[in-house]
Amino acid sequence: MKRIFLTGASSGIGRAIAHELIAHGHEVWGTSRDLSRIQATERLHPVQLDLRDSQMLEEVFIRAWSESGGLDVVINNAGSGQFGPAENLTTEAVLDGFQVLVFAQLQLTQLAMRQMHARGTGLIINVTSLASRLPVPFMAAYNSAKAAMASFTMSIQLELPNAAVRIVDLQPADIRTDFNDSVVKTDPAHYEDKVAKTWAAVERNMSAAPKPQLVARRVLRLIEHANPPHRLTVGGFFQATVAPLIFRFLPQRVRIWGLRKYYGI
Repeated sequence: MKRIFLTGASSGIGRAIAHELIAHGHEVWGTSRDLSRIQATERLHPVQLDLRDSQMLEEVFIRAWSESGGLDVVINNAGSGQFGPAENLTTEAVLDGFQVLVFAQLQLTQLAMRQMHARGTGLIINVTSLASRLPVPFMAAYNSAKAAMASFTMSIQLELPNAAVRIVDLQPADIRTDFNDSVVKTDPAHYEDKVAKTWAAVERNMSAAPKPQLVARRVLRLIEHANPPHRLTVGGFFQATVAPLIFRFLPQRVRIWGLRKYYGI
């Protein structure tokens, strides 16, 4: 039985992960800004947390560590998104996205590492995104935040002095959740036609994507693996396997052309 701290446990991928883990006997401290969205069970402990509040984050994590007697796994999963032209993004909007997707997750990663190093063992899973490598048009803040977190994770992997403390970059492709319903749409001025075409493609891809239980099963395997991979991509075969392989060998000009064709712009 592993004791796990999971952010964003009330919906989408996070909720699927929480249910999969407790179904296999693990114990989860799952966070949400709204505790009414998480139902407490014998192995699922709802934790109120707003990732925009760094002091609250530290207090909540230390409390969970104490209550659990020491966490075995920390999963940075909570997310948010903005959709609109990069040209029209405000600094405030970008900072807000980076606070949730980067700064709070960096803080939680550092808190977890300190505790795990002291104990000599532990696993951190940072849920980034395939968008860190294959950006989605008009989601510049999201793409760049996920890329930043993926790069930070790889940097830690280079530096880790203790092989018993591991960190994994988990990169989902499109996964069929309600994520699009919570995406904040910004001013599309000067890009209305391309924005509309891209959003239609994003919605089509989402409706045809695998369910979040696919990610949850992969997380379960990572937790139970003695030597988990440094990076794992999860999703449909084309997005998660074929596209990254092809794009690895293409020049930037061709990558941009291919992504434009894929999204119909």
